Amino acid sequence: MFAPWIRTLSKNLFGRYLLVTNVVSGGILLATGDVIQQTIELAGPNNGQKRDWSRTGRMCIIGTLMGPFNHFWYKMLDFYLPGTTFKTITRKILCDQVVAAPFFASFFLIGMGSLEGESIETSIADLKKKFWAIYLADWTVWPPAQAINFYFMPSHLRVIYVNTITLGWDTYLSYVKHRDANGKRAALASLEKEEIVIPANVELNGNIKKAQ
Repeated sequence: MFAPWIRTLSKNLFGRYLLVTNVVSGGILLATGDVIQQTIELAGPNNGQKRDWSRTGRMCIIGTLMGPFNHFWYKMLDFYLPGTTFKTITRKILCDQVVAAPFFASFFLIGMGSLEGESIETSIADLKKKFWAIYLADWTVWPPAQAINFYFMPSHLRVIYVNTITLGWDTYLSYVKHRDANGKRAALASLEKEEIVIPANVELNGNIKKAQ
């Protein structure tokens, strides 16, 4: 009963409207990664804080903006490096790691900083501080993931596959981007909970009361 409808939907999503599918899925999954990361944060030292939906919205915007690059990047790789031989896949992975990975890390950190109201100088400083943590972690995750992608996945499913794997990766990106702010919030929350006890024989102006 639903089979023809599902086939038509699949044909449209992964054929005629593939660009839209890749863009929208990128935004949704980056936002989902942030929701997961905030859930982890709120279960820890920041459990007194409220969920920041505006932060999730900004993550969604960045994921959506990166969607077109993802879409055309993989089409270009398949065009210039066709085939699934070991040599071809190795070249694709190296291109992805040397070109796409640094671009995405830089775009993410500077883009998020801009959406959060940071100056370009502050965003660049944040990029210098966090870039290598993201880029080195990228080398441990994406080469094996992309080997599977380039060998097994048809061209029109590459971005969807990457976006799915990216769910865990996006959780990590959210953590790296916001860990400094989370530490500051936790410290402030801890200070707010502390009670200052004033001895009974001390006045607020610091003078010692005379013993009665």
